Amino acid sequence: MRDLWIAPAVPRPVSISPPVPADDARRSGRRWPVPLLVAVLLAQMAFAMVTTAVRQTPTIDEPVYVGAAAEYVHEHRLRHNPEHPPLGKLLIGAGVALADPQIDPAFAGDQGQLGRHLLYESGNDPWRLMLWARLPVIALTLSFGLVVFAFARELAGHVAGLAALALYCFSPDVIAHGSLATLDVPAAGFALTSAWLLWRARRRPRLYVPLAGAALGAALATKMSTLPAVPVLMALAAVSVWQASGDSRRRAVAAAGGVALAAVAVVWVTYLMVDPRLRWTPEQHVPVVRGLRGLLVGMMPFPEAYRDGMRVQFGLENRPWQGFLFGRLYDGSLWYYLPAALLVKTPLGMLALWAGGAPAMVAVRRLRPAAPYVLAAPLVLLAAAMQLARDFGTRYAVFLPLFLAVAAGCLLLVRRRWASVAVGVLVAFAAVSSARACPWYLPYSNEAFGGPGRTREWLHDSNVDWGQDLGRLADRLRERYPGERVWLVYKGSGVPSFYGIEASDPRRVPVREVRGLLAVSDSAAAKATGRLAALLGSSRPVDDVGHSITLYRR
Repeated sequence: MRDLWIAPAVPRPVSISPPVPADDARRSGRRWPVPLLVAVLLAQMAFAMVTTAVRQTPTIDEPVYVGAAAEYVHEHRLRHNPEHPPLGKLLIGAGVALADPQIDPAFAGDQGQLGRHLLYESGNDPWRLMLWARLPVIALTLSFGLVVFAFARELAGHVAGLAALALYCFSPDVIAHGSLATLDVPAAGFALTSAWLLWRARRRPRLYVPLAGAALGAALATKMSTLPAVPVLMALAAVSVWQASGDSRRRAVAAAGGVALAAVAVVWVTYLMVDPRLRWTPEQHVPVVRGLRGLLVGMMPFPEAYRDGMRVQFGLENRPWQGFLFGRLYDGSLWYYLPAALLVKTPLGMLALWAGGAPAMVAVRRLRPAAPYVLAAPLVLLAAAMQLARDFGTRYAVFLPLFLAVAAGCLLLVRRRWASVAVGVLVAFAAVSSARACPWYLPYSNEAFGGPGRTREWLHDSNVDWGQDLGRLADRLRERYPGERVWLVYKGSGVPSFYGIEASDPRRVPVREVRGLLAVSDSAAAKATGRLAALLGSSRPVDDVGHSITLYRR
């Protein structure tokens, strides 16, 4: 009898890629056109943002950022708008540079005057310049959609990734602010990217920990409001390396420190990109910050311009501000303002999926390890934003639609017959609600609060009227009210006369002299007192422009 030779068992290679859910494995044979669906969702989002961007006049903050961006790119100096670091404005500046505007290097006004001078007084076309300034932010917003998709797909499969991407692409807040030359969406997207990379660092820490630190640095170099996320993401870096290295405390601590060092380095590089000599000559007053805040600012390992920007931010927090919520005008701030505003400004289907997705991250055993990566940073950022003195809009919490879209997509792992159907129906409901609002994404409110036409009854400022409809007002006056006497109370940074609007301020003449057509920004109407309140009380509304400016007959 011959001896039988038995080959030794060969160990199977261990995959370092995220596990593929069983449902996705079964569906792989069906060859879902996932890349095509991703492209379609992003294409509709791009269409919504571009068509919105081309019709909107500059919002209140945009001229400041565009003016500072032009100054960075053409003059390489740090002088205006220190309260926000340069990275987001450098991205805006890339679009400004392609527009090739006329720049006046001798201009010596403040940051608001700088932007107005660039747009309206230097021979430039503000429509063209603003579109080019907005395009880099639009492109960046679309790229963050890929991060949302990748994060949810790695946690719960391709279908979850598509559901999360759909919620992101149809979020009215993301579309509204992602189509403007502002900093809120870029900062939120970089924070999400950092959290996603730290999740991936559980398998390849040497690659993804430094990348996560760079993404965190990009968030810090875009908006200082992301600073509360630093300790959270440092802790997540330590957890990821602890998991990857088999209970090595030294490596975990080193990873946390490495993320912080990489973030600080990115901030420094950003300032050096503007001015390699780091000359800092602030145009505006920098307040003195004392006490614990002053000590913390002084200890920050950032350039002096960054620390002065923090001092300016603290100075702004000490000013008296007014807010408006559910028809009530009040002084100061309300701690529950942001949650209440989000109830108004978020599609109902999206709210339901957020409410289900966040608990599912904790309740579903397979998702539990990812819960801190998806939920910790937005919770901390929301808690910090709720303490702010300025109740001006849900843009201060625009990170929530990014992180919670990932959590909502993971609801598909709930093993209930109704889960898949419910997620599909709610995603469709949110998409329809958002699409119906097109192109009125900035003043959007959900069906429970009457839609975009009634948002002004509940909220104000960047929730409704941020100065974006001056061009539409000019068109409306030309088409429906030619030759009429017009009185205007406009809350924004645009110049009415540039758009052909010849109007007077009714607050500067006796009430009895105001006759004709009265155009009032809804934010101004919400805060109306004295003479303006008397004028509105004795007038009747006759028309609506973009759900942000109301026309009255008097």
